[in-house]
Amino acid sequence: MNPIRVSVYEDNDTLRESLSYLIMGSEDMELCGAWSDCAKVMENCTLFKPRVILMDIDMPGISGIEATSMIKAVFPEINILIFTVFEDESKVFDALCAGASGYLLKKSKSIQILEAIVELHNGGSPMTGEIARKVLEFFSRPTSKKKNEYTLSDREMDILKCLVNGESYKKIAENCFISTSTVCTHINSIYRKLHVNSKSEAVIKALKERLVG
Repeated sequence: MNPIRVSVYEDNDTLRESLSYLIMGSEDMELCGAWSDCAKVMENCTLFKPRVILMDIDMPGISGIEATSMIKAVFPEINILIFTVFEDESKVFDALCAGASGYLLKKSKSIQILEAIVELHNGGSPMTGEIARKVLEFFSRPTSKKKNEYTLSDREMDILKCLVNGESYKKIAENCFISTSTVCTHINSIYRKLHVNSKSEAVIKALKERLVG
């Protein structure tokens, strides 16, 4: 099994170095770059081809949220894990809507960081407990379920529910008794109909608009 290629964007020199050593010390991962700003983020993605990016929000120049949006527009296959001190609701949802698939606070332990990278790479959406609660509280606010105006088929609705539940493509295939390639076909159709470009965008839209119950 090939190691997970990981890049780091963190302007704190000490933390960036610590994260670099953490990743280099994992047999399952390969560090393919660590930078203090996002000035050359697109060039870096092209040259080093990371599979997962640890992204700070509060970066000099281009913010982590802006960089996330830029990356996902061109490299939708790259998974972005927000790694920051911010836990306010607006930052969380801005990051998720920009295309991030996970959100960890910097107080997370080393093992939690490594586990989150693996989970993200395997199709999950890792979040620090505090962040998960904020997301749950936000989407638990009373509102009526919206009519399906996106012409999603019954199968696509089933798969969208699975995505909202954080299931991997493999798990969705097992639950729906279809192949992973068929899952991918349905998910691409869901993205097209919802006018989104990533799993996290689809999940956020489904929850915000109450498309799934």
